[in-house]
Amino acid sequence: MAYWLVKSEPAAYSWDQFVKDKQTYWDGVRNYAARNHLKAMKKGDEVLYYHSNEGLAIVGIAKVVKEFYQDPTTDEEAWVVVDLKPERRLKHPVSLDQIKADKRLANMALVRIGRLSVQPVTEDEWKVVMELAKEV
Repeated sequence: MAYWLVKSEPAAYSWDQFVKDKQTYWDGVRNYAARNHLKAMKKGDEVLYYHSNEGLAIVGIAKVVKEFYQDPTTDEEAWVVVDLKPERRLKHPVSLDQIKADKRLANMALVRIGRLSVQPVTEDEWKVVMELAKEV
């Protein structure tokens, strides 16, 4: 199993809306690196759900329930989606400030490549985030 992080602005698609919807396809990715990460996702992989622009925090955990397929919002074959379903809200959201302050997360893509909307998370980074969220 691999770990990932996806970003969404709460005004565009919040964690609460995701929970209400029970499942969604992750569309609108128009960056090749982020697209390649979507293509690498496997069913059962766990995904951190990050509120960007406002909130600036990891707020929940989702799971990949369907691997990549053509993005239904465009005819361009280059773009794909995966299906995600919410697993649970974090007991304590983990803010970007907390992440940047923790030396163990200095190499996390969220810190290094802040604008990337879909990014890998290492197992060690996942464990630190779960610790910060008081999930362990």
